[in-house]
Amino acid sequence: MEPSALRVAIFSGNYNYVRDGANQALNRLVGYLLRCGVQVRIYSPTTDTPDFEPTGDLVSVASVPVPFGRGEYRMAHGLTRAARRDLAQFRPNIVHVAAPDLLGHRAISWARARGIPVLASMHTRFETYLRYYGLAFLEPLVVALMRRFYRRCDAVVAPSESMAQVMREQRLSYNIGIWTRGIDTSIFNPGQRDLNWRRAHGIADDEPVIGFLGRLVMEKGLDVFCEAIDQLRARNVRHKVLVIGEGPARDWFEQRLGNGVFVGFQSGQDLGRAVASMDMLFNPSITEAFGNVTLETMACAIPVIAARATGSQNLVADGVTGSLVAPGAISGFADALQAFCEDEDLRKRAGGGRIGQPSL
Repeated sequence: MEPSALRVAIFSGNYNYVRDGANQALNRLVGYLLRCGVQVRIYSPTTDTPDFEPTGDLVSVASVPVPFGRGEYRMAHGLTRAARRDLAQFRPNIVHVAAPDLLGHRAISWARARGIPVLASMHTRFETYLRYYGLAFLEPLVVALMRRFYRRCDAVVAPSESMAQVMREQRLSYNIGIWTRGIDTSIFNPGQRDLNWRRAHGIADDEPVIGFLGRLVMEKGLDVFCEAIDQLRARNVRHKVLVIGEGPARDWFEQRLGNGVFVGFQSGQDLGRAVASMDMLFNPSITEAFGNVTLETMACAIPVIAARATGSQNLVADGVTGSLVAPGAISGFADALQAFCEDEDLRKRAGGGRIGQPSL
């Protein structure tokens, strides 16, 4: 089939109203499909204040704010009459669902009733989110719902082999392909390191910088991050914390850390400069299915200390390009961070020797 004959309907719980790694991947996918001549239409909740302009034709579906203090995200009611009419006019021959929510379930039912193949992409370990809101007892129920969702699809793709293996172990699907990720090396590279930028933020040239990169939400392991930093302080390990990103937990994180450098949301070359100006990335999250931030950091020749969890364990070579630590092991994280803070040669070896020249 020629690309111009393809009509793809994509269903997402969040396509552009809050920026995250999942919808960045979807927007890049849509951009690629459009360049190939594929017809694409996206169905997702929307807001009046989206974080960025959507790629492609975006159809708004009715939604309500997510409860439990996460009102920046929205839950679709399902397939409204207006959305069904739009689908009937678009006549997709492939349906792509990106989240196991009510909208995704209804999209699968709509497609199966019409004999249209359904592809599901896995982006986030939603079942792990419950642990951060005192609802861990509901995790088996969520996994059961996810199992029903993914088993109704004709094909499933995960962003990493470790995520695919988790899906097999949870019996979500046994026929799983890999849809991996890439990065823009014109943005993320060692040459972006800028000592003047560090100095402007009160960071000395020889001060080891521990970076956090990502959306500031509790499910990124902010509590684990802070407790590990507490141990470094108790051990009198010289360091500085650099936080890149925004989110609803920023006030909590900033207050809890006390003396971190918060530079907010960064993009493009500014983001590449901030990442390359770290000395190590600390990523304690267990919710990632891939972890774009880990790959972006490694492209800047910066070592990564991460939880031994999905995504990171396929990217970080333990003892070579960084350290992998058991999830939630505060002392283990502190030990790894201390080693990298106190040994510049170790940082250089793990970063591949910092190929490229920093800006002085």
